[in-house]
Amino acid sequence: MVKTREQEVENVLEMIRPALALDMGDIRLVKVEDDTVYLQLLGACSTCPVPDLTMKDVIIVAIKNSLPWVKKVQIGQHKFEITS
Repeated sequence: MVKTREQEVENVLEMIRPALALDMGDIRLVKVEDDTVYLQLLGACSTCPVPDLTMKDVIIVAIKNSLPWVKKVQIGQHKFEITS
């Protein structure tokens, strides 16, 4: 069975979610469009004042290292939107 790009991203997010859950946060896949992944931070992560550390060190690196076809990861939240 061939995995869709969405399924591939979800598999990576499943590895990240336990770390976010420790701080009562979560992440949701919004969509995959071409080579760009759109995510949304949820829970405590959605109002975190330093999300760029979490995203650069964990989420973006994990996705790009695991999925070579991903060229851009865009993570939106209530206060911030970070693109890499």
